[in-house]
Amino acid sequence: MDKPRAVVLLSGGVDSTTTAAIALADGFEVYAQTFEYGQRHRIEIDRARLVGQRLGVREHVVVTIDLRAFGGSALTTDMPVPKHRAVDEIGGNIPVTYVPARNTIFLSFALAWAEVLGSHDIFLGVNAMDYSGYPDCRPEYIAAYQRMADLATRAAVEGVRPLTIHTPLIRLTKAEIIRRGLDLGVDYGLTISCYDPSPAGVACGACDSCLLRLKGFRANGIADPIPYRVDVKS
Repeated sequence: MDKPRAVVLLSGGVDSTTTAAIALADGFEVYAQTFEYGQRHRIEIDRARLVGQRLGVREHVVVTIDLRAFGGSALTTDMPVPKHRAVDEIGGNIPVTYVPARNTIFLSFALAWAEVLGSHDIFLGVNAMDYSGYPDCRPEYIAAYQRMADLATRAAVEGVRPLTIHTPLIRLTKAEIIRRGLDLGVDYGLTISCYDPSPAGVACGACDSCLLRLKGFRANGIADPIPYRVDVKS
């Protein structure tokens, strides 16, 4: 019997990599979708390719769009990325690393590909526990997008089968996400989560994303397998 197809948004970070591994473990044939959107940390595209190869996804496409044309984020402009914030402060407000409408745009591309593939499942690695405070990572946002998809897709309107947006990490801590991935055999040495890596792709160890990642590895009592530009305590 053929496996059901799923579109998985894959950025090459901890969350999306774990999500892809979960989709595979759940019996889906994974079609990975990565975005080159004008982000300053383009190394993530290379890491996403490596992750996809290692996991054995069925197909992997890199979609090019230019969100730098609008700016509005430290990830799509030259404004500085916040560093060395206390972990307890992260998620308390919407930081300058938020890219306006990014997940809405990404999900729309995923929705389009899913329709072409005849897929009824999209996997997205959003998280609303240990996260940076982005509004489009919250359960209520996903629920609203799901309602829109139910109105927008041919399969749902024709009553064939509605599309489901899977967010298996949304209520997990970073430590729980990493533990789940390790249990599935994920090689986190292939991933990168940094908002401001060096030109060689070495993580800074001081941005919000690095701090949350390091917190997750520490909580599991293991060292993060990737290198950092600054001394960090794993």
